Amino acid sequence: MEKIIRTIHTIDAEGKILGRLATQVAGLLQGKQKKNYSPATDMGDTVVIKNASKIKVSGKKAEQKIYRHHTLHPGGLKERPFKRVFAANPTEVIHLAIIKMLPKNRLRDIRMKRLKIYV
Repeated sequence: MEKIIRTIHTIDAEGKILGRLATQVAGLLQGKQKKNYSPATDMGDTVVIKNASKIKVSGKKAEQKIYRHHTLHPGGLKERPFKRVFAANPTEVIHLAIIKMLPKNRLRDIRMKRLKIYV
């Protein structure tokens, strides 16, 4: 078994599109750029994102995108529009986009610990 070498990637989010940034970061967190990549092993790198408040979204997503979650109680559907979430905490928008692009398995929480987002 080879030793996993982790590097730190610093990404400036200024002027970048949210979805394209999230796919790039998700690939780095999984380690897909490495030659000995295996989906069952955690061999991803650490990613630092700065200028999170300067990202862009394409089209009418700023007005139409809605974040939903359910409390598992009757009538417990909660909806928050993109503009309100972004105004309150721009890092949460990037965090949600990246976490939804990672595979839903045991490694997701471990990978997300290596993600640092700064305004």
